Formats: sequence, structure tokens, C-alpha cells
Amino acid sequence: MNHEHYMSDALTLARRGRGRTSPNPMVGAVIVRNGEVVGEGWHERCGGNHAERNALAAAGDKAAGATLYVTLEPCCHYGKTPPCTEAILEAGIRTVVIGARDPNPLVDGGGIRILREHGVDVVQDVLRDACDELNEVFFHYITQKTPYVVLKYAMTADGKTATRTGASKWITGEASREHVHMSRSAYSAIMVGIGTVLDDDPLLTCRTPGGRNPIRVICDSRLKIPRDAKIVQTAGEIPTYIAAATEDRARQEELEALGCHVIYAPDSEGRVDLTALMATLHGKGIDSVYLEGGGTLAASALTAGIVKRVHVYIAPKLFGGVDAPSPIGGSGVALPSEAQLLKKPRIEMLGDDLFIDYEMRCACVYGNH
Repeated sequence: MNHEHYMSDALTLARRGRGRTSPNPMVGAVIVRNGEVVGEGWHERCGGNHAERNALAAAGDKAAGATLYVTLEPCCHYGKTPPCTEAILEAGIRTVVIGARDPNPLVDGGGIRILREHGVDVVQDVLRDACDELNEVFFHYITQKTPYVVLKYAMTADGKTATRTGASKWITGEASREHVHMSRSAYSAIMVGIGTVLDDDPLLTCRTPGGRNPIRVICDSRLKIPRDAKIVQTAGEIPTYIAAATEDRARQEELEALGCHVIYAPDSEGRVDLTALMATLHGKGIDSVYLEGGGTLAASALTAGIVKRVHVYIAPKLFGGVDAPSPIGGSGVALPSEAQLLKKPRIEMLGDDLFIDYEMRCACVYGNH
């Protein structure tokens, strides 16, 4: 039996849950008996049945004596649903083939152990790299107790995010903008600084058909966001957090009356402490943050060391101008050796634009390693 083939199918199924399962992982499952697929399933939404139970329901009596392929180690604890190991044993599954191991302390090898103790043959680490990559957000959220942060920016081929007058619509083409909206749907929250809100008055929603709107997080140290801003006016429809560094009770109450949630997270310099903010967002079940703010917020996020991945959209345009802004603000580093390093570039053409997906090379903070 070709384990890799069926695990690849399970991965394809798992991806259908993207943007819907947070803060739970994406998981796919395939049940095979005598060379025939008799059941398939995936984790469709947080709080819903896990992939294994959906596949077992589809297989029915045909699950007895079959092989279950699952991208992540089956759970063995009671949460919003009963343990999947229990359902697997009740169905009479003979073999379980697992892609990734679950680092959740409530599982962490426990699912595998229970299955083996009850006579089920367990095969581990089939297409493990791909299965690990599928849930890098979940693994980070569970092990590091903080959201997985993706820094995104669009720039011209000469590294400008706007012209010298501040005009920035549009740098990239329609294909890139559609790609951004797909990312907004995939991550739990979108974060910008107050400068972006004052300059652009955005909604920060997902316009992809069938997509979901992310939770909105605005870094606004002085609570300057206008009450007529689109974000404030729609806070009753889309969860919206305003991160502040000032305790202006009257202003806070005004915003909260309009549906916003104010988070007080000051640092020693009177700005929003991004590290503390991430801890607070983790506590609210937010597993990932898509950071779309301007250069000031990008520099602060890098300085805080919270960025794990960088998405770069490059348009085939040249703006020029020493006063035209670049993606990363702040004072920058003094020497090339102090640069924050990137790795594993994945490159894709989106219309005429170039998209590069990088991982951060290390957890060291901007200009300090």
C-alpha cells in the first residue's frame, strides 16, 4: 500500500479547513480498505468533528479492519469533542498511518500510545515535513504560547511603498491584491498601526468569495482612532481590538460603547508593548496575526522579535525619490552584520508581480543579535 499517496490525499483534504479551524489545527483523514478509499474527512471548523470522526462516519461499517491515514496524531483527550482514539478503536481500524506528531501537551504521543496499547498498528512520520508545514501556525501557538506573526508588505522594484507624496494605490496588480485577501481569510487576525487607519480609513476585511473576515487589531498608543472610522463603525459586526498605551477611561468607554475592545499594553516608552500584546491575543485564542501596518509598525514588530514569516509583493515599477517611504521604518541597523536574516524563499508570479514568502532565519530581534 502506497502510504505517501494516501497521506498526500489527506493533506489535500486538510487544506480545505484553512481559515476555519483556528485555533485548532488543520487535519485530513482517509480510510482505505483492500486498496479502496472507503471514507474521507477533514476538520471543517473549530468546535466541529475532527477529521478522523468525519472520515469514520463516511466509511461506516467498512472502517473495520481498514487503514486510517491522518495528517496529525489523533487526539486522546476530551475537549469540545470526545477523543478520536476512542472512535478509532470502536470502529475497528487495524492500522493508523500518521503524518505529524501533535505537540499539544494534552496529546504529545498519548494518542499513539493508546492505539498501540489496544493492538492497533501505528506507522509514523509519513510525509512528516509536509504535515508539519501544514500546521506551523498551530504548532507555534501551542508550544510558544503566542500568535504566529506574518509581516506583509507590497513595494516597487526599487523598494518603495508609496511615492514621495504618499500615494500608494495601487502598487501591485489585481492578482496580488486577491492573494492578500486570501491570506486575510487564512489568518486569525489582521494588525495595522493607527497611521494606516488615519491615512487610508480601511475596513481590513476579506473580499474573497467564501472567505472569512479576520479579527482586527489596531495599535493605537494614544487612542486617536476617530469614532467615524470604518473600523470603529463596523466593530459590532467584526471583532475589533484597539491596543493602547494610555489609560484614557472616557475614550476607552466611548470606543467600547461602539463595539471595540480596548487592550491596555504599555511599554516603558509609552507605546504599545507588542510582546505583551501578543501574549494577550494568545489568551483570547488568536493563533496568528497578519501584520499589514506601515513601516513604523513593521520596524517595531521586528525589534520586538515577534515576526516569524515575511510576505513580500514586488511590482515591476520604479518610484524613485529619497523621500519615498520603504517597507521598514525606524532607525534601521548600523551595519550589514546586524541585519535580520531571512531563509527558504518561496517565489511565485502573480500576474506581473513577484511574490516571495520568507521564513525568519532566527528569533533574534532587529539589529540585536
